[in-house]
Amino acid sequence: MTPTLYLIPVELGDTPHDQILPAANRDVVRSLRHFIVEDLRSARRFLKRVDRDIDIDALTFYPMGKHSDADLYASYLQPLSAGESMGVLSEAGCPAVADPGADIVAIAQRRGLHVVPLVGPSSIILSVMASGLNGQSFAFNGYLPIAPDERTRRLKALEARAMQEQQTQLFIETPFRNHKLLATLLHTLRPQTRLCIAAGITTADEWIATRTVAAWQRATLPDLSKTPAIFLIGA
Repeated sequence: MTPTLYLIPVELGDTPHDQILPAANRDVVRSLRHFIVEDLRSARRFLKRVDRDIDIDALTFYPMGKHSDADLYASYLQPLSAGESMGVLSEAGCPAVADPGADIVAIAQRRGLHVVPLVGPSSIILSVMASGLNGQSFAFNGYLPIAPDERTRRLKALEARAMQEQQTQLFIETPFRNHKLLATLLHTLRPQTRLCIAAGITTADEWIATRTVAAWQRATLPDLSKTPAIFLIGA
């Protein structure tokens, strides 16, 4: 069997993994002994949720840390080069999408190693599906600038692109800054621009709604201070 780098999705919240992830993923996880992980503690907890009988101490973990290190990451792939399959785990969602796992995958691809993405939840795709905005053309922009003037300029540029190209624009913020971002959106964007807020996707607190900016300005806004959310704007 070809040694494989498996990209293993993780739940987006506290929803039981068997409601979100295919049973086939569990079989893959059980077969692996090497994991490249974004966060060691969350990776250990995830593996125990997958199978409480997994012997965590028998596994080898390679933490990615906060900063990309190409030489370190390349060394992590040694077991794969030696014939052993490995898994990549994000803290939440799909590895390598808005995630440092992308750097691991890039090295694997340059080396011609076998990479297999497994099925799992992506807030980017799920929010586009539920938004009612253009799903034929969309762009994920990650985090916006923190500085107020830069953030405003960036939002206006994204709005212009959404209008001119009919391309849905997506971005995120850390939960404790969600309300500040939302206030900026409602102050900066045109009244007719459509804004979708998708929060707590796949969890019991999931909340997704799309309205014009003018309608949001009249509405009672949701409490997003502790909930992961993704924001979408469209024509």
